[in-house]
Amino acid sequence: MNEKYNVYLVSDSTGETLDRIFLSLKSQFAGFEYDKKEYAFVRTEQQIDKIIKECNTSNNSLILYTIVETKLAKYISNQSEKNNVPCFGILGNLILSFSKLLNQKAIHKPSAQHVLDEDYYKRIEAIQFTMAHDDGKKVDDIKNADVILLGVSRTSKTPTSIYLANRGYKTINIPLVLDQQIPKDLITNKKICIIGLVADPERLADIRRNRVAIMKDHKLKEYTDLSFIKKELEDSKNLFKKNNWPIIDVTRKSVEETAASILKIIEIKKNK
Repeated sequence: MNEKYNVYLVSDSTGETLDRIFLSLKSQFAGFEYDKKEYAFVRTEQQIDKIIKECNTSNNSLILYTIVETKLAKYISNQSEKNNVPCFGILGNLILSFSKLLNQKAIHKPSAQHVLDEDYYKRIEAIQFTMAHDDGKKVDDIKNADVILLGVSRTSKTPTSIYLANRGYKTINIPLVLDQQIPKDLITNKKICIIGLVADPERLADIRRNRVAIMKDHKLKEYTDLSFIKKELEDSKNLFKKNNWPIIDVTRKSVEETAASILKIIEIKKNK
């Protein structure tokens, strides 16, 4: 049986960056068992002392931190070493290396990535646009979208759209329903980046059955019928191929992986 670790994620900001890095890190080690505790907006030595004290009361404690203020970063490193707690700074060496490369001193300001700059407002605008255009709600201004996602029900259109919006891309997602016409602008406007999402029919049937169970609406037999789903998917693929729209199979992809594929397609279309 593998040992269980107590992982302390310590950040001088929201902790979002550190959490994502840890998510990537732990995925590389099979059977890594852990309990995670997160400490955000840690900006004093007193806060660090409390964390170190807690580490000393736990077995197999380790610290990962993103602290950009040099004095405080040294403090957590030194205190961890004194107390024999493994401690890893995520950004320190990277900031130093980048500083040397750019020949510029880093500002070492916590939460510097959260300033209200042009990119911030672009993301907010994209999120508002995407939410207003979710699930085919509004299609009269599709020319203003950065990307349009098409697919039958439960092909991860909404979560993928929200993820893209958080990256600053105005996204419209439109569900494909049998016998329902798609907006004509999708066919005529060749400048729009349109992407089709598909999934394995058996997997889709499972997801839909779970959704129906949650909704407690057992009248939707056709919605979960495998033959019906196969027909839906086949029709959607034919539509995508007919219009030369890229197709992404989301069956074994996370939202992040699907979004990464979409961003590549957007970049390719921009450079054409």
